[in-house]
Amino acid sequence: MEIERTSVGQYIVRNVRGGSLPMGSGQDGSFTPVELLLAAIGGCTAIDVDHITSRRAEPTRFSVEVTGDKIRDEAGGNRMQNLRVEFTVTFPAGADGDSAREALPRSLQQSHDRLCTVSRTVELGTPVSIVDAAGSTGD
Repeated sequence: MEIERTSVGQYIVRNVRGGSLPMGSGQDGSFTPVELLLAAIGGCTAIDVDHITSRRAEPTRFSVEVTGDKIRDEAGGNRMQNLRVEFTVTFPAGADGDSAREALPRSLQQSHDRLCTVSRTVELGTPVSIVDAAGSTGD
């Protein structure tokens, strides 16, 4: 993944497959890094749950709300707490819909416990290394 500055507080995030999205500091409609973190947590679980349940029935509604509180902790650093991923999923009436509804709680638990790389990484507290790449001292 690469992040390129376009102006003060504005960036373009690019993946190796050619996708891109604007990211900023919250001064316009682009996503902030914290919003992208929340989207990644919810999106990862949504993909897991969707793959498991939609094999049984196509949902008539599938939405996910991700919330959290940005705080300054005792050490004076910023972080998130009270992260919550809330699913609203409905399936059609009938045997297939019943099967999907039955699979939903289990799929949510499987995603949380072992499938979702993003939320598992956040919960386990994986260290992040930040380095100044060689040759970045100037032009």
